[in-house]
Amino acid sequence: MQMQNTPPKLLDQVRDHIRVKHYSIRTETQYVQWIKRFILFHNKRHPQDMGTTEVEAFLTHLAVNGHASASTQNQALSALLFLYKEVLGIDLPWLNNVVRAKQPQRLPVVLTRTEVREVLARMKGMHGLMANMLYGTGMRLMECVRLRVKDVDFERNEILIRDGKGGKDRVTMLPSSVVTGLQAHMEQRRTLFEDDNRIGKANVFLPDALAAKYPNAATEWCWQYIFPSGRYSIDPRSGMERRHHIDEKLLQRAMKKAVQAAGLAKLATPHTLRHSFATHLLEAGYDIRTVQELLGHSDVSTTMIYTHVLNKGGRGVLSPLDQL
Repeated sequence: MQMQNTPPKLLDQVRDHIRVKHYSIRTETQYVQWIKRFILFHNKRHPQDMGTTEVEAFLTHLAVNGHASASTQNQALSALLFLYKEVLGIDLPWLNNVVRAKQPQRLPVVLTRTEVREVLARMKGMHGLMANMLYGTGMRLMECVRLRVKDVDFERNEILIRDGKGGKDRVTMLPSSVVTGLQAHMEQRRTLFEDDNRIGKANVFLPDALAAKYPNAATEWCWQYIFPSGRYSIDPRSGMERRHHIDEKLLQRAMKKAVQAAGLAKLATPHTLRHSFATHLLEAGYDIRTVQELLGHSDVSTTMIYTHVLNKGGRGVLSPLDQL
């Protein structure tokens, strides 16, 4: 008797659809987690048998009992939207009408130039180099972590940031003050690459379908991560053992120690260096559109928030007390 093919499990279908759309492994992990929590919350009922009442009950539970932030609630909703529309192929008009949690409008933490100098002075080695690049270029943390050799142009003093937020590419400057340190780091990185190559472990992760299009690219120097992990790890998708980029948590911890050592009361993180980059450029008189392009913002209104944290008091207004 011929065996019937067993249909893939729901979560496996979710993973397959996410990979077809070339979503990141982080998005895949988060979406699968939220869908699993949604199903377990409703006693393992299949999503096909549930509707608006169950979705709203789950989101309400996150907000009231789980004290989840607006961004967390919206991420859970995005995962459920993906499940119903992309995986189950069910067009549910009510799902589009579920109100997303309103994001609180908060001003970013910004360091003064003196504070930046104090923090950077306390960060050494690869972490120090990365922190300098974050402040000197305005890159996001993961954009810096994922930089590859081919993305840095020393002749033009440019860094090409590929597949940034929203899947966009952009160009930012390569600060002259980090060139020497970065070149020295690249020499050490080349040695590590050659060592990996000798033992057959120079293969690096390639985005989208590039691995199939360029079979040899994964072992070429130009595709290697500039800031590598100190050990090999197993790729969760391919199952291949190879060297990935550095874990961003290591830079976050190094930054936290430097901030504490500098005696700063501000809750500064690596992303604070990006905020400080934008604010200091505006303070120096650079056009807001230029800053918008360097940061990779789709809308100038996002960049406008930095005009509210310039070193001129609230909204740049001179207090009447100072005019007496």
